[in-house]
Amino acid sequence: MEFDDWEPVYDAVLADFGYDRAGDERARDALAEYVSPFDLTRLDCTGRTVAIAGGAPSLADETGTAADADRVFAASTAVDVLADAGVSVDAMVTDLDKNPETARRLSESGTPVVAHAHGDNISAIREHVPAFDADHVLGTTQAAPVDAVYNFGGFTDGDRAAFLADHCGAAKLVFPGWDFEDASVGDEKAKKLRWAERLLYWLERRRGERFGVLDGRREGIEPVR
Repeated sequence: MEFDDWEPVYDAVLADFGYDRAGDERARDALAEYVSPFDLTRLDCTGRTVAIAGGAPSLADETGTAADADRVFAASTAVDVLADAGVSVDAMVTDLDKNPETARRLSESGTPVVAHAHGDNISAIREHVPAFDADHVLGTTQAAPVDAVYNFGGFTDGDRAAFLADHCGAAKLVFPGWDFEDASVGDEKAKKLRWAERLLYWLERRRGERFGVLDGRREGIEPVR
């Protein structure tokens, strides 16, 4: 995903939520203080099936899907659910809002942590990222990439994990622990899930793939422009 392809979608996200691009850029620049260029061959997924583990309650019943995949990229608290089931992950994708201690522990054990910067998590970046093992931190932004802060596309932890796997050459993506209709979330999170759905629909069309998580839903999804 080149930023020129992502930027029009990013502009639409900003407009829909009323977010400030300058805030994202400040967070990106804060993250850049703590990260170094990351060797993306460590996340090579060429020819592999990658499980994109989401944080919905259904994940507890779907850990087998992750265990059967060749690689697992997990969003935030999905890492903890998978760990309880004995399933390790190949990368944790997080904006640091829920379980930063898990991220710290994973980085210290050599598992890549994909730490994301956005407009309202600068304080979390400055509090938590310096405590991670910097050799195992991949910094990302939804704004224009700079220095060692990358942009692979995506908005929420979950769909960003999918875009990352795509960038790293995944042959197939599977989606344990996803629920676009999760009644336990608030209004803003529900709106983010709608965007995650739209972005996955965009990604599957770019890949020429059909994601099972979107089966029965495509006709109701507004395509991104």
